[in-house]
Amino acid sequence: MQAGGNNLEDDQSGGLRGVTEPSGGGDEAATILAAIDVGYCVVDFQGRMVWSNRWARGLEDGVRGRIAEECRAFLDRRAAHASRRALGPEDRPPESWGPLELSRGDGAVFYELTCVRDPSSEAIGANARAIGTIRDITGARRTRIQRETLAKAGEELVRLDREAIRKMNAHERLKVLESKIIAYNHDLLHFDHFVVRLLNEKTGKLEIVFSSGLPPEIDDLDIFPEAENNGISGWVAATGQSYICRDVSADEKFLPGLSGAKSSLTVPLRLHDRVLGIMDVESQQACAFSEEDRASAEVFARHIAIALHMLDLLVAERSTTNEAVSQRVGSEVSEPLQDIVREAEWLDKIASSDPEVQRHIDRIKMDVDAIRRRMTEVTSGPQTLLGVEEAMAHRAPDPAIADRWILVADDEPKIRRVIGDVLRNRGAKVVVVDNGAAAIEYLEACQRGEYPPFELVVSDIKMPDRNGYEVFSATRRCLGNVPVILMTGFGYDPHHSIVRASQEGQRAVLFKPFQIEKLLEEVRAALPQRGGESPPAQG
Repeated sequence: MQAGGNNLEDDQSGGLRGVTEPSGGGDEAATILAAIDVGYCVVDFQGRMVWSNRWARGLEDGVRGRIAEECRAFLDRRAAHASRRALGPEDRPPESWGPLELSRGDGAVFYELTCVRDPSSEAIGANARAIGTIRDITGARRTRIQRETLAKAGEELVRLDREAIRKMNAHERLKVLESKIIAYNHDLLHFDHFVVRLLNEKTGKLEIVFSSGLPPEIDDLDIFPEAENNGISGWVAATGQSYICRDVSADEKFLPGLSGAKSSLTVPLRLHDRVLGIMDVESQQACAFSEEDRASAEVFARHIAIALHMLDLLVAERSTTNEAVSQRVGSEVSEPLQDIVREAEWLDKIASSDPEVQRHIDRIKMDVDAIRRRMTEVTSGPQTLLGVEEAMAHRAPDPAIADRWILVADDEPKIRRVIGDVLRNRGAKVVVVDNGAAAIEYLEACQRGEYPPFELVVSDIKMPDRNGYEVFSATRRCLGNVPVILMTGFGYDPHHSIVRASQEGQRAVLFKPFQIEKLLEEVRAALPQRGGESPPAQG
């Protein structure tokens, strides 16, 4: 008979022929062995499965054959051990082997096998037998793998390579985090369709930061952390509790997300007692999420919250450090500059009769004044720009910029004035506004045909009403693929506008204080090539 099959010695009633049974008798032992959710079998020295209970008989032939082989290998090891050594109290053949992990042919089910010597048979030799105990460990194995994946995910999300991070700006760091979240979300929950929303404390909205596989229409949903009328995401953010929607058609809380979604899992992004936002995963299969998935997603969401919090701290620390260093440098050079001025004034007194010397002395004074102005600009940090004097001195039309309609939005008066003037000096037709809402109004007017269409939008990210992403999104909605250049101070992006916009084709990002010439380079690169009709004149 083939290994794994029941031969003529099988006792199909469930009794264990030749094996000591419980004191209750064969019938009672057979009932117990048939009822328990564990497999038992007896394998002889030739690798034949001479008995198995009902659970073990239900296994596929390939698994039964592997069990028989492992039990025979266990008996072979005992025999080989005995042949090599003289058996003594401290040198006996192994009494058990395992646990060993086996899998079904399709890899969907996993078992654990433990082999022990059958005490009712000969200890060693041709009549020795082994008892195999088989358990289904599919669920336990899945849990273990999920825990390992969670531990790895948590470590990877917060692991910061010092050299790599030092070279990245805020946008690049968030892109790295986004790629990790997408990868581990797939490995952990086996779904690619998900969205991460963070609470914007200023607007009170749950705004999208990362998403994968979801349609753009979800951007149009204004969701607030409220238990009523804001879908499952609003409920989870308001209560801090996770939620499994097993059938979207029967759940009043569900709002449209993935086209054809039939179930979803939503968990809070919690940092200590504060809910930062939510993670929502959707499936096109009904009842796709288990309680085990919920537990894993809750742990993963905590890792995401910690990682996002750490990146925010890094951005804030970099901004504070840059401003502090700039101010310290300004303070350190102030005294030497004053000494240079005093020396120049002394030379002025003794060389006033020499025009050439006087000219050099005046040049020294002018350079000192220029250094002071530029140090003031640098120490002002995000509230200023660099290289303004040279840029403002240039007033010739730029062939790539002249007659192009450009919209500029920034709440800092000096910055918007400088950008507007520099672009106008190069021939652009510039509209400058001091907030995001006004920029969006202009864009909507263009869409209605009430204003000439802009060919480029330059917008600050952090403004008091509408943020940079909202301006970018309005540009896409009203003007299609018109390029947008976003600006932010020291990489600070509290609403993660850069990441969201870059997912949808964002053109460029400038980090204040930047050189005006760098802005002009980006403007030239962003504007479409000449061709076709010119924009209509302002009227």
